[in-house]
Amino acid sequence: MTDSIQTSDVPVPGQDSVPGDLMSKFDGLIAERQALLDSGVRDPFAIVMDEVKSPTEAVIKGKDTILLGTYNYMGMTFDPDVIQAGKDALDQFGSGTNGSRMLNGTFRDHMEVEEALREFYGTTGAIVFSTGYMANLGMISTLAGKGDYIILDADSHASIYDGCKQGYAEIVRFRHNSVEDLDKRLGRLPPEAGKLVVLEGVYSMLGDIAPLDQMVAVAKKHGAMVLSDEAHSMGFFGPNGRGVYEAQGVEGDVDFIVGTFSKSVGTVGGFCVSNHPKFEAIRLACRPYIFTASLPPSVVATAATSIRKLMHAHNKRAHLWENARQLHGGLKAMGFKLGTENPDSAIIAVILDDQEQAVMMWQGLLEAGLYVNMARPPATPAGTFLLRCSLCAEHTTEQMIRVTEMFRAVGKAVGVIA
Repeated sequence: MTDSIQTSDVPVPGQDSVPGDLMSKFDGLIAERQALLDSGVRDPFAIVMDEVKSPTEAVIKGKDTILLGTYNYMGMTFDPDVIQAGKDALDQFGSGTNGSRMLNGTFRDHMEVEEALREFYGTTGAIVFSTGYMANLGMISTLAGKGDYIILDADSHASIYDGCKQGYAEIVRFRHNSVEDLDKRLGRLPPEAGKLVVLEGVYSMLGDIAPLDQMVAVAKKHGAMVLSDEAHSMGFFGPNGRGVYEAQGVEGDVDFIVGTFSKSVGTVGGFCVSNHPKFEAIRLACRPYIFTASLPPSVVATAATSIRKLMHAHNKRAHLWENARQLHGGLKAMGFKLGTENPDSAIIAVILDDQEQAVMMWQGLLEAGLYVNMARPPATPAGTFLLRCSLCAEHTTEQMIRVTEMFRAVGKAVGVIA
């Protein structure tokens, strides 16, 4: 892969425009990206991992690099038991299912991973989807129909918004993490209408957590059901690692928990768990479940093994929180502007003034041997530009010291800190 694309291959806005060309709407994005590349910056959204050595180390462009931009929170991707489970399933069942769960796509390990989820969450029901995105898309669009209402946080993940668009319910947004605004907007809705409040335990951009205990109480006061996306909290929040909703003591009042295998579990896939007695009916009505090929047996086998190991990963959880406190404290002491006042989660967001500063900081860190994610609108709230650091339980104390020093050196060179 080259570091840039040829200018001659890129349409220039206003030139070679063809009436009715559906691709012309992207001219602005193409020009913006080309201007970035012409300035000598490596494309932040075209990084290739040449080799991955461990949950915390990779080779990028021939350079050993510390990974601080993956969601491998619990470091399960290289766990020997997890890898062996995948190899065994690959040998026994082959590389894929060639069908949906509703047809020929349910194998032994699909049943096994759903059982592992029921054990992990202590629920009676579990349904696995092909991705976490599709879990939100499927659950939200299926649960709330015409005449119902979906009430969601304004800073909700794209998959939640897309789940709303896929269905026919009325959409109501409330101010981010505002219990008061949630209460007010629920109070304006017809009491007899079906209502689904969609929340997230940890918000992925800034790493802030929701006051789920207060929000769930408000939702129940108004007769609403609650779905909580715990994608960024599974594995290390709460006594059993179930998420923020467990840590805040509202397990009995949240109706549906959505999560993903692509973060703490260390593979790919999504799921929803619930204690609702009619939960299995979702399989019969949910289009993103019915009309999608099921996950390969090797993937669900690794997920089942990983989930069961996460049930006893107390030392890993403790070390992940140590890493979060160490990095957050170090960056804050240096004068970086952070997304949260305290280390609330395994995500630490470093806020920058504008895109130019964010790109310079990102590239400087990459050249120093550190990979983080750069995020910008529309993914970020309120036009924020940031570098998002995602910590792993396998990061060593020594790596955290090196990371802090890299931020210090690059931050001073770019002028972000004095």
